[in-house]
Amino acid sequence: MKEGRVQIKNRQQLLVILAVTAIALFAGDQLVLNPLTKAWNARATRIADLRTKITQGKTLLQREQSIRGRWEQMSRNALPNNTSAAEQQVFKAIDLWAQNSGVAVSAVTPQWKHDSDDYMTFECRVDAAGDLGKLSRFLYSVERDSMALKLESIELGARDKDGQQLSLGLQLSGLVLNTPTR
Repeated sequence: MKEGRVQIKNRQQLLVILAVTAIALFAGDQLVLNPLTKAWNARATRIADLRTKITQGKTLLQREQSIRGRWEQMSRNALPNNTSAAEQQVFKAIDLWAQNSGVAVSAVTPQWKHDSDDYMTFECRVDAAGDLGKLSRFLYSVERDSMALKLESIELGARDKDGQQLSLGLQLSGLVLNTPTR
C-alpha cells in the first residue's frame, strides 16, 4: 500500500514539475525570447538602414564639389532678393527675348508667392503672338537663359484659320532665395 501512495505522490510531483516547467517555458518564451527576437530584428533593420545611409553619405561626399558648384551657380542665377529689382530683371529679359525672336508680347501678369522663409517665387504669365518660327525662337531664348526661371506651362493656340498666326501663353516661375545678409 505504501508503494501505491509513493507512486501516486511521485506521479503528482512529476505532474506538478511538468506543469511548472511548461509554465516556465511559456513565460520564458513570452517574456524573454520574443522580446529578444524582436529587439534583435529591430537592431538588424537599424544596422541595415545605417549602412544604407553611410553609403549615401559617402556618395554625397564624393559628389560634394559638383553639388556645391551647382548650388553656387543656382544661387548666382537666382533673382535678386529685392522684389522690384527681381521684377525689373524678368521684365527686361522678356523684352529682350521678344525683340530677339520678333514676337509681340501682349500681356505680362506678375504674382509673388511667399512659399517659405527660405525662398519666394515670382510667377509670371506671359501672353505673346507670332508665327511658329518666332514663337520657337522665343521659347528657346527662355529655356537657354541662365536666370533661375522655370517654364511651368505652355499654351499654344491659332489666331487665324490657316494657323499662320499663333498665340502663346507661358507660365514662368522664378526663384528668389531669402539669404540672410552677412
